[in-house]
Order: sequence, then structure tokens, then C-alpha cells
Amino acid sequence: MIGGFFATIFAVASSVNLRIGLAELGSGIAYGLAALGPGIGIGIIFGQAITAIARQPETAGPVRALAFLGFALAEALALIGFVVFVLLKYTG
Repeated sequence: MIGGFFATIFAVASSVNLRIGLAELGSGIAYGLAALGPGIGIGIIFGQAITAIARQPETAGPVRALAFLGFALAEALALIGFVVFVLLKYTG
């Protein structure tokens, strides 16, 4: 009974192109990890900006501008990760 089950699984697995499946799995994991870093970075950027503005309210303008610049740079890293994801998924 169990031997027949494993024989069926092996027959299905050998007929499916595992290279394509593993490439898709790897691309999904790569994008998940690529999005993790910028997400943490954006949280740190705005958390520190709020702390800086709370300590010295007169510097709110420059701190806000620098926070948005840091946000844009961190978000660019997430977009680069998305491009790598698409390249891994849709190229040979």
C-alpha cells in the first residue's frame, strides 16, 4: 500500500519538470527576503524621524525631508528585488 503511494509520487515527480518548479520556488523566496530588508529599514527610518521631531520640533522640516529621501531609497531596493524576482521567474 505505502510502496504504491511512493511509486505514484515518484512517477509524478519524475514527469514534472522539477527545474521549473524549483526556479519558481526560489524566485518567490528571493523576493520575500528582498522585501524583508526594505520593510524593516522603512520602519526604522520613520521611527527615528518621529523620535527626532519629538526631541527637537524646530527641525521637523529637514528631518521630514531626509526621512522621505531614505524611504525612497529603501523602496528602490524593494523594487530591485521585484525586478530580480520577475527575471528569475520568467527567464530560462
